[in-house]
Amino acid sequence: MRTSRMLALGAAGATAVAGLAGCGGSGDKTAGGTGPIAVKATDTSCDVGRTDLPAGAHTFTVTNSGAKVTEFYIYASGDRVMGEVENVAPGLSRELKVELPAGTYETACKPGMSGKGIRAALRVSGSAVPLAADAALAAATENYQRYVRSQTDALVQKTGEFVAAVKAGDVAKAKALYPVARTYWERIEPVAEIFGDLDPKIDGREDVVTEGMEFTGFHRIEKDLWTTGDISKDGPIADRLMADVNEVVAKANAEKLSPLKLAGGAKELLDEVASGKITGEEERYSHTDLWDFSANVEGAKAAIAALRPALEQRSPELVGTLDKEFAAVEATLGKHRAGDGWKLHTELSKAELKELSDAVNALAEPVSKVAAVVAR
Repeated sequence: MRTSRMLALGAAGATAVAGLAGCGGSGDKTAGGTGPIAVKATDTSCDVGRTDLPAGAHTFTVTNSGAKVTEFYIYASGDRVMGEVENVAPGLSRELKVELPAGTYETACKPGMSGKGIRAALRVSGSAVPLAADAALAAATENYQRYVRSQTDALVQKTGEFVAAVKAGDVAKAKALYPVARTYWERIEPVAEIFGDLDPKIDGREDVVTEGMEFTGFHRIEKDLWTTGDISKDGPIADRLMADVNEVVAKANAEKLSPLKLAGGAKELLDEVASGKITGEEERYSHTDLWDFSANVEGAKAAIAALRPALEQRSPELVGTLDKEFAAVEATLGKHRAGDGWKLHTELSKAELKELSDAVNALAEPVSKVAAVVAR
């Protein structure tokens, strides 16, 4: 969940974020041959180097000179997320590659990774041949959209079962269903997070209260299940969760994704692992973070698998590296299986968390190169 991620990163999480910092290649050309667009972010400003752009694929290089970790977003109307880059630590730079058709957008830096952000207008004009005009990339988006539909079907079903258990007051059943239902959300999180405030309604942690939002969704029920065990008043929250999930599923299934969104989404999912799952920040009450960790990796792998034919044409050596590093993460994570699920985050030692962090770092490096290959 993107909103209110003001992290006090542990050593493992900080290592993972640092490994993700140098994404993409600075030599990549963008629409119109204009090169990367510099974004200078501080705790009080967000200076975007160019705010009038030609349509097409662009690279934004975000440099954080502030004292707080920041994020950078490009929003279409209704805060629909066109592209984003998270966890830009002080003194570091990150790249965002995004395909923008003609239209009016907003850029936003979010110091502390919270709030509406420091916003400015961005205008895109003209026309460009979309990346999906390439047959292999068009097939990639179609294949991934089929994957999204399979996951959203399961998300609706399992969330419905979880909601029914909550409304019935069956604490044990609700606890068992909670990480299972969330698995399907976590696999497609980059798509689900496109649509304005639906993400914080469904997946917002308690921190959203500081931003003037109501604490609802999965994590509100998680808190009640694992702190007091009293869910007798959670029926309306469960009903709202179900309604919000149904709404985001309808939007996700109708969404037409850019090939760059697939590439960026795979990277975003690994960012999620680094910022929330390794640290135990995500599932702070249930400690079921490894369910989310596994789902994020699976979702990233699905996006890369959809892009695989295009990547094999353009960079077969990168495909080999990706296969190797995905296998390494899966093997490392597999050490922590517990029955049909996973050990709790609190059951892992610092050394085991460090091993997982190192494996994610090693995978993040080649995944960060995929967008540049797609944009060629």
